[in-house]
Amino acid sequence: MSNQPEQPGQINIEISEEVSEGVYANLAIITHSHAEFVIDFVNVMPGTPKSKVKSRIILTPFHAKRFMKAMIDNVKKFETANGTIQDMEAVEIPFNFGGPAAQA
Repeated sequence: MSNQPEQPGQINIEISEEVSEGVYANLAIITHSHAEFVIDFVNVMPGTPKSKVKSRIILTPFHAKRFMKAMIDNVKKFETANGTIQDMEAVEIPFNFGGPAAQA
């Protein structure tokens, strides 16, 4: 808890210990309707034929666009400090990550 007085319009945000541990994801599946964007975060492990959605976030189109802009800004800041992030498409890792090939 901060000892600084709250400023007008400031939001006081708390996070539980469980949520603060986070959930690892290496795949995001994004779908949308006219009213919302749905982002499913998945942890795909090599050699595992099935993966589960670990977290689902639902955003309004307005907040999805704000989130996109914030991600772009943060990636630029990260790359300025740490160097260019190699694009996964340039690496050409097969989607099955060493597991069985997906079939439709």
